[in-house]
Amino acid sequence: MGKVVLITGGSSGIGKSIGEYLKSKDFIVYGTSRTPEKYTDSNFPILNLDVTNVSSIQRAVNRVVSIENRIDVLINNAGIGITGPIEEIPEKEIKNNFETNFFGPINMIKAVLPKMREQGSGLIINVTSIAGYMGLPYRGIYSASKGALELVTEALRMEIKDFNIHMTNVAPGDFATNIASGRYHAPIVEGSPYKTPYKNTLELMDAHVNSGSNPEEMAVAVFKIIQTKRPKVHYKVGDFLQKFSIVLKRILPDKAYEKMLMKHYKL
Repeated sequence: MGKVVLITGGSSGIGKSIGEYLKSKDFIVYGTSRTPEKYTDSNFPILNLDVTNVSSIQRAVNRVVSIENRIDVLINNAGIGITGPIEEIPEKEIKNNFETNFFGPINMIKAVLPKMREQGSGLIINVTSIAGYMGLPYRGIYSASKGALELVTEALRMEIKDFNIHMTNVAPGDFATNIASGRYHAPIVEGSPYKTPYKNTLELMDAHVNSGSNPEEMAVAVFKIIQTKRPKVHYKVGDFLQKFSIVLKRILPDKAYEKMLMKHYKL
């Protein structure tokens, strides 16, 4: 029997690519969506799940366990983008982003840990972002929510090691998915002191996504991680320059790195 894999946000984009690839490798795959009725053509089951709702999380996990009697791999993939000058982003939207990108994965982890501990094995893969390694202009909230998940993973790995449960982060760069369409964009406001630089940065971000890599690269990376006996703490998946930007952050003085980012975003 193949391993049982639960992927949040498995109905489109990176999550769908991961699910289809793992299904082709004989894994038993379950995806999730807030609107599963829209995805009747999926080649693996899509369960109803809202990662911002603890009851919804528990129902979905219970459903998989009731059918398969185990969950071998949880892939915390569901997430949303958010852009805008931090001064102009409504607090409600900031909280919603953290509910989805940070608290959602934590509550998913809490829901599967008892079963994995009972099994004596398990793997949790948190899909973060290369943006989580640095504070990016007009993406600061997104960077913060993904960066927070990276740090929590580092801590949790040590807390669960005695249960033979492994955990890792996978940070993708820009991939050609529909994430930009689902992202919360603070409006470009006439008369705002941020109007021109925000508009230019937004256009640059969308161009990066549109010209991004094939999401199957993430699927292959995730498959390799699942096959790894002792996964590393962090993995990065993306083009060379995106991954190298993390290396530069470690070795460059803070102001030099900041200057490099500002030049990239033409600020």
